[in-house]
Formats: sequence, C-alpha cells, structure tokens
Amino acid sequence: MNRISAHVTRIDQETQLTVVAFDAYGITLTMMGLGLNVAVEVGDAVVLGVKATHIALAKSLKGEISISNRLECDVEEVENGRLFSSVSLRFKETPLECITLRTSTERLTLAAGDKVSALIKASELSILEVRK
Repeated sequence: MNRISAHVTRIDQETQLTVVAFDAYGITLTMMGLGLNVAVEVGDAVVLGVKATHIALAKSLKGEISISNRLECDVEEVENGRLFSSVSLRFKETPLECITLRTSTERLTLAAGDKVSALIKASELSILEVRK
C-alpha cells in the first residue's frame, strides 16, 4: 500500500456521499466515497493510501482528464516481469509503487529518470491514519 502524507483542507457531504480534499506537498488530492470510516476534520494531518495496482501512469500527458488526482513523479526504477512491471516512483519526498502490465511500460518506453504523471481516481484514495 502506498502512503502519502497530507492535510485535510475541505470536507463536503451530500446524503451518503463524502468528498474530501487534501493538501500533499502543495498538490490538491481528492477522495470520494460513501461516508467516512474515520473521524476526520479540516486541518487534520492524515496518511492517505492507494494500492499499487490503482495507479495509472502517463508520459507527456497534456490536456484535461476526469481523474481527480495527478501527481508529477520521477521514475526511479522499472522492474519487468513476464506479465507485469513494478515501477518505483518518487513524488516530492514520497516513494510510490505502481504495478502495471509489462506491455504498458514497454509502450510508454518507461525507464529510470523519466518524468511521469501518476493518476489516481478519487474513489481509489483512502485515509489510512489520522494524526491529530
């Protein structure tokens, strides 16, 4: 599980749906879900989680997309297996891992030193820990 330190900046609720905004190193991240499983308030420090298989990668991405969370990262290492690749990333001070199809890393010609956008849907982000 990838872990990203952040602070809660906004909480919006409508019926059962909750949308929470965070600041992570000056980047706004958004999480949505049905209710909140943890007690959290604006200003709280949190640790966000995202599975390695829930991060998509883009190289030279331009234009607008519907995915809420876009982290500009450096590729530190690409380990290719027969079917899947593990891509080690660095977002600011935070290490991240992306597990994707090997054909995807080959199509993107990913290599250490590349700049990529790590894309995370708001529904794939979760709060792992609240640090009050």
